[in-house]
Amino acid sequence: MLFGANSNARIDRGFTLIELMVSIALGLVVLASVATTFTSQTRAYSAQEQINQMEQNLRGALDIMSREIMMAGYKPNGGTVNGIVSYSSTGLTIQADIDGSGAVLAAGTGSSTAYEQIVYAYDSANKKITRQVGDGAVTTLAENISAFSFTFYQSQSSGGAVATSAANIRQIKISMTGQTAKPDPGYTLNGGYRTVDLSATITPINLSL
Repeated sequence: MLFGANSNARIDRGFTLIELMVSIALGLVVLASVATTFTSQTRAYSAQEQINQMEQNLRGALDIMSREIMMAGYKPNGGTVNGIVSYSSTGLTIQADIDGSGAVLAAGTGSSTAYEQIVYAYDSANKKITRQVGDGAVTTLAENISAFSFTFYQSQSSGGAVATSAANIRQIKISMTGQTAKPDPGYTLNGGYRTVDLSATITPINLSL
C-alpha cells in the first residue's frame, strides 16, 4: 500500500554519531567540573580541620601550663617550698605545697609527689612539649610545636627586666608556635605547614611571698 504526500505516517530517527559525541563531551565537562569542585572543597575542609586541631592543641597546652605555673610557690602553712626549682629558655621545674604539709615530699615518698612538683621541657627534635609530674612518667603535653620558649622577668617595679636568678622571678612568659600535622598542598610557605603563634604572660602571686 502506498502512502500519499499528505499521509500521517512518521519516520523515527535516532541520534547521529556526531550528536552522541557532543553529548558525551558535554557530560565529561560537567563531570570534570563537579570532580574539581569536590576535590577543592575536600582539600579546604581538610586544611581547616588541621588548623582547628593545631589551635586546640596550642590553647589546651597553654591553659594547663598557665594554671599550674600560677600555683608555683604556693605554701599555705609556710615551710620550705621552692616555687621555681630550675629554669631555662626551654625548661621549667616548679613546686607547690598543695597538701599544706609545709614541704614538697621527695620523689617516691608519698602520694603528694603526684602533683606537687612539675617539670616542663621542650623536645625540639620531636617538636613536642613534655610534662612530668612528681616522679611519674614523662608524658607529651603538646605535639607539632615548631618553636617554644620561656622568658622570665623580675617584678614590674624593675621595669620588666629579665630575671637573673630563680629568687627574683615574678613573671613567666610562654611563647610557642604550633604547626599542622600534615602539609597543605595549596600552601606554598613553610614547606606547606601552616603555623600559629600563641603566648601568655603569667604572674604567680605566691612567688613574691
